[in-house]
Amino acid sequence: MNQTVKLHPALAISGATCQGCASKIRTALQPLVSNGDHVVVNLETQIVALPEDVDLDEAARLVSDSGYPAKTLSPHGDSQGRDRQAGREEHRHGSEPAAVTAESGDDRQEQADTPATGDRQIHLAVTGATCASCVTTIEKALTSVHGVTAAHMNLADNTATAAGDADPAALIKAVESSGYGASVIEDEDAADDRRQQEDRKQYKTLLIKMAISLGLGVSLMIWGMGFGSMMVTADNQVTWLNLGVLTLGVMIATGGHFFIGAWKAFRHHNANMDTLIALGTGTAWLYSMVVVSVPDALPEMARHVYFEASAMIIGLINLGQALELRAKGKTSEAVRRLLDLRAKTARVIRDGEERDIPVEDVRKGDHIRVRPGEKLPVDGVIAEGRTRIDESMLTGEPMPVSKGEGDDVSAGTLNTHGAIIYEATRVGSDTARAQIIKLVKKAQGSKPAIGRLADKISSVFVPSVMLIAVVAALIWYNVGPEPAVVHMMVAATTVLIIACPCALGLATPMSVMMGVGKAAEYGALIRQGDALQTAGKVDLVILDKTGTITEGHPAVTRLHASDGDEQGLLALAAGLERHSEHPLAEAILGKAEQDGVQPETVTDFEALNGKGVQGQFNGQPLRLGNRRWLEAEGLSVEELAEASHAITEEAGTPLFLALGKEVLGVIGVADAIKPDSRAAIRRLHDAGIRVMMVTGDVDATARAISAKAGIDDYRAEVLPEDKAEVVSAMRGKGYTVAMVGDGINDAPALAAADVGFAIGTGTDVAIESAAITLMRGSLHGVPDTIEISRATVRNIHQNLFGAFIYNSLGIPVAAGLLYPVWGILMSPILAGAAMSLSSVTVVTNANRLRLFRTSQTPNNRQHEERN
Repeated sequence: MNQTVKLHPALAISGATCQGCASKIRTALQPLVSNGDHVVVNLETQIVALPEDVDLDEAARLVSDSGYPAKTLSPHGDSQGRDRQAGREEHRHGSEPAAVTAESGDDRQEQADTPATGDRQIHLAVTGATCASCVTTIEKALTSVHGVTAAHMNLADNTATAAGDADPAALIKAVESSGYGASVIEDEDAADDRRQQEDRKQYKTLLIKMAISLGLGVSLMIWGMGFGSMMVTADNQVTWLNLGVLTLGVMIATGGHFFIGAWKAFRHHNANMDTLIALGTGTAWLYSMVVVSVPDALPEMARHVYFEASAMIIGLINLGQALELRAKGKTSEAVRRLLDLRAKTARVIRDGEERDIPVEDVRKGDHIRVRPGEKLPVDGVIAEGRTRIDESMLTGEPMPVSKGEGDDVSAGTLNTHGAIIYEATRVGSDTARAQIIKLVKKAQGSKPAIGRLADKISSVFVPSVMLIAVVAALIWYNVGPEPAVVHMMVAATTVLIIACPCALGLATPMSVMMGVGKAAEYGALIRQGDALQTAGKVDLVILDKTGTITEGHPAVTRLHASDGDEQGLLALAAGLERHSEHPLAEAILGKAEQDGVQPETVTDFEALNGKGVQGQFNGQPLRLGNRRWLEAEGLSVEELAEASHAITEEAGTPLFLALGKEVLGVIGVADAIKPDSRAAIRRLHDAGIRVMMVTGDVDATARAISAKAGIDDYRAEVLPEDKAEVVSAMRGKGYTVAMVGDGINDAPALAAADVGFAIGTGTDVAIESAAITLMRGSLHGVPDTIEISRATVRNIHQNLFGAFIYNSLGIPVAAGLLYPVWGILMSPILAGAAMSLSSVTVVTNANRLRLFRTSQTPNNRQHEERN
């Protein structure tokens, strides 16, 4: 057995966003930690866990030199892991492991998940942010605060997250000093409800402002073109002066927020979308007032007013923001549906009495009665009764699941059949529903690599547009036709108005929010935006066997005793296995109980990683395990070769039992392939993806499983610590690799893959060790996620292409590029409409993902499984 290595949170890092970053950090630390399994990089918390004897200062230097700023953390004790004995039983008998161990290096993720003293995330609600430039400014402000290791903002829902040990008050001050508003989100559910109410109110307000400003602008245009003149004369000078004052009032009333935002940005040496709108509309109004006030100072052809343009531009932009706000609200439907699952009250049994109390007052250990048709208020374990629970909103599985005493149930699920009493085990933010919402929101706010290009461009976008406007104005003034002043003003204003950093800022986060929400509908929790992007590039999926391809509940299929005493063989095996919690042990003990066999008394039990288990019986060593181990101990199993072959042909695992130097027999244990595994693997093939299985089982069993499941290739008799090497080897051959396992015992392989899928249940979401967690036990979640990933990335490409093309073509045309050829100079009003339309188009395109359906819906899937 390998020596146990204790890990503890050692370094706080920043900038690590994907498994490639984690790999670079492990490589950088090789001079100090030669075994990569002893370096754990937690991308979510930005913490690196290391063995206790590592020089932390030197480690921080090496990691910083590799491009990821690092600082040391004060040791605060080891994490409280699972039972170590259960961990030592992993990967016995050459079968798949059932839990994670420090001996194999597989518990490294669990130990690293223990938060360091400064490891926390502070969530802020941000106000005043309107475009990608705002996002860049706010993120820079947050990262400048002492103690912040990483920060990001999600423009789609106007929230920001800062990781580290910073003071919340300092974070709020930093955001406010940048010209924006911020407040700490204490209660996520309450914040969501409040945001929905505020959005509805703002939507109505924007429509009212739009009606007022467009009403004035259109009226002025009709009056000027139909009954009066847009040119200032001695007869209409006073009228235009009054209309100019009226326009100013309307601009302040309906577009004041643009000017306030621009002023705040100016005071803090920034520029954003508000700056462009304020400059554009302000320039048009100011020029018009100069014309009205001193018309004789300008050539007669230049005495044109643009009051209607200022009003209409603000009206059109308000309309665009209202439509954008409404569309953005639809992107959060996945989270909102989970929020709608909340039960408002719970019927708690206390002191022998039943009482209805608010769900917030439920305590861990309370007994709760739930009647048919009611939602479960918190997570728990059924104490009395049987029922069927509809878990579709958590797992994506449409059929209700039968539940009885001892079974876990989750908050938000629906009791469809019988009355039950259950004990509360997780309440408040610890419930599966709350954890899922937290993970979905976190992923929706994360930035995939493809979105960082837009961030880089947006950081210089607004200043560049302002520079282009100035250059265009100078060109028109110096070489343009008369009236040069009018052409100069129109070109500069149009350039400022048509530029749309908002479309750039929304292109990626809107699609990510929709993609992550859609994945959640199909029972896949995506933790990182990078994983959402990478999943679509996967061309090789490596599958764990037990619990992934198979049911994970082995059963004894064959007993063969050398002396013919099968009950004696089973009694010895059961006596040895009753000290174990391994699934294979459960199968043997279950068989003994079924046949009425009393287990023998075995002492000095020990589990050997990748080999089997052993103990003492009547003063002799009793061993149960794989052929390779027993032969290494000098025992011959040739006389059982035929029986062993028959077991492997049935896709079973042969377990050889030996007492002293005598081999007593072989026990066949098989794990059935899940009903939908073949269909899911066929979907991967249809998508052009190669499928491989990696297992610790013997070659013959692995070959039989692969043939039955339709798998392209397999690797058998692979130890837990060697699975990561298989993954790395396939990546070295040029494959983009997805590893699918149970999320804990396959942690090294999951970390080594380009993207890791953890097979689990909704109630296990707090124990993540992969970038993507499948809440159902079905492999269909893998092709579902890959299809959603491809659709989302395609949608992001469309949005970015549209935003780039719009600005690349719109700005030159607004500057007057078409004038020398066709004599066309774009109107500022048309520019305002185009700018609003660009943002609405991006948001609307992202919302198309709401209609996306994978190649096999849950109902179709269920029909195929029955047939």
